[in-house]
Amino acid sequence: MDIDPDTDFTVGFHSAEPLDSAAVRKLTEICDRVEDAGTGDVLLVRLHGGPPADGARTGPRVPDVHLVNKWERAVRRMERLPVATVALATGECAGLAAEVLLATDHRVAGPDLVLRLPTSDGVTWPGMALFRLAHQVGVHRARAAALFGAPTTAAKALALGLVDEVADDPDQALAAAVKAFQGARAADVAVRRRLLMDAATTSFEDALGSHLAACDRALRPAGQG
Repeated sequence: MDIDPDTDFTVGFHSAEPLDSAAVRKLTEICDRVEDAGTGDVLLVRLHGGPPADGARTGPRVPDVHLVNKWERAVRRMERLPVATVALATGECAGLAAEVLLATDHRVAGPDLVLRLPTSDGVTWPGMALFRLAHQVGVHRARAAALFGAPTTAAKALALGLVDEVADDPDQALAAAVKAFQGARAADVAVRRRLLMDAATTSFEDALGSHLAACDRALRPAGQG
């Protein structure tokens, strides 16, 4: 079954999809839609696919740092959207699919999930997926995947917190998650997300002002910006 629940926005990436201008455009366009709409609470991200063909790249086909920069900026933009980003990852989640997964808020996995960091010519791609992985699980736990491309099974991903749930019926779990995040935009999910991201690298004293500003905003009557 591959039925989208009642979501406002949907985008998908296949594991063997190359990093090219089309991939950047696809992610940029969905970000445009989410931001321009002004309403809607959930972006559903479907990530799937089998292993790439022998010798295929899951990093850039041509090492073009300008293209890589555009892609990284698009992923970062998705990571800061004013809606909840909910991912469904099944099968071999590698390449761009793995990069996008690590930038979502809530992650549902099928039991067949195998997560692999992006590679180029069989070598782990040194993009920002390494940064996100280290921040999310710690340098020690990220080492095998980051240095040697070790795969991560669904059970291990759940234990590490890289996915939030592993479901025999992923679509049912996905529908429940989407329902739970209704109202995310109005509740300023982007503000709390940013505070969480900053917490790992910001001192209490430096963070206090941002948290107080967020509290002040939350205390204002509805409709007062």
